Formats: sequence, structure tokens, C-alpha cells
Amino acid sequence: MKTIILSLGGSVIVPGDIDVKFLKRFRKIVLEFVKKGNRIVIITGGGKTARDYIASAEKITKLNVEDLDWIGIHSTRLNAHLLRTIFRDYSYAKIIKNPTEKIKTNKKIIIAAGWKPGCSTDYDGVLLAQNLKVKTMINMTNVNYVHDRNPMDHKNTKIIKELNWKQMKKIVGNKWSPGLNSPFDPEACKLAEKIGLKVIMIGKSIINFENLLNGKGFRGSVIE
Repeated sequence: MKTIILSLGGSVIVPGDIDVKFLKRFRKIVLEFVKKGNRIVIITGGGKTARDYIASAEKITKLNVEDLDWIGIHSTRLNAHLLRTIFRDYSYAKIIKNPTEKIKTNKKIIIAAGWKPGCSTDYDGVLLAQNLKVKTMINMTNVNYVHDRNPMDHKNTKIIKELNWKQMKKIVGNKWSPGLNSPFDPEACKLAEKIGLKVIMIGKSIINFENLLNGKGFRGSVIE
């Protein structure tokens, strides 16, 4: 049995409105994958939902770091409940909120969400990989590759298809904050490097995701 940890970006699930077309196709591919005897653990990000709530609250009052964190955490949990609902007949009934707890289930689909202040879902995903002794994690975002600079803010960025954790840490910096729009949380980078985790970063193309699951050629960046 192959186990995949998938960090599914909140902005993939809810780029503006909830992307129902994407979720329908995503559900079909995941079910085909697990019916072959594989297992998938999906941890959902907060993404745009979290950033919208944070931005709205900041227009009304001054927020402390814990306020920001909890808004982000509950945004991930809302997205997780959406995923848990569409996989209802196939997934573990409990949404995993503590990535370090022992998971006892024979279900092939497990849904996870944000844990506690100070942790991003990238970091929680790495903890899940460590907990379940999985050596590879997929990070699915709205960007197809790692770039040397944020492609949303800069023109003429350089695509990097293969890099190590030292190079990745130079790109993302050293500090994580709630709602940070980064290809991978800096703290998660440090832990991934420590435990020897390989992370494959891909965009939201369903065909590309399917190819990756099936061991075929794919577009994306590999960090290890």
C-alpha cells in the first residue's frame, strides 16, 4: 500500500468562489487512487478564505498574532469539513487536527486541518508525514513550480524544477506568519530538511495531479 500526504492549498479549493468543477474531478481521481489499495491523507489550507477574514477583521480592530492564527486555523477546518463531506462514504469520520496523534483507522482517505497557533498546515503536513513514516509529500497550490521570487509580485521570475532545502529556505526566508503567501512555510522547510522529507510542489492541474499519482511524467518542482 502506498500512502500519500497531500497538502491541498486553500486557494485551490476556494480561488474566489468554491471551485466545484475542480473538486468533482479531484474526488474522482482520489477515489480511483484509493480503490487500487492506496491511502491518501489530505490536509487543507486556509488560503484566500483565511486572508479575506484576516483582512476584514484588521479593517475593524487591531489583531494580535493569536487572533490571526485562529482565523487561519478555522478557515482550514472549514475547508477540511468540505472535503470530509464530499468523501463521506470513503473517509475516516474524524478530521485530524493534531498531526502528532496516533491515527487508528482502516479508511483509505483521511482528512486533516490546522492544529494550533504557531503552526501552518505546511508544517502540520510535515508532522503528519513524520507521524505516518511517509517519505514524500505533495503540495498542491495555484502555482505550477517553485520560482526564485513570488510570481504574483514579480515579472520574469525563474522556474526551479529541482532544489534542495538550503536553496528553498533562501527563497522563503526564515519567518512564518499567519496568512503568509509563500510556496512553503519556512518552519516546515526546516523540519522537512531535518527528517529527510521530499516535497513535490505542483499546480492545480487535475491531469498533472493524476499523472503524478500514477507515476507518470508531471510538471512541478521537487525539493529534497
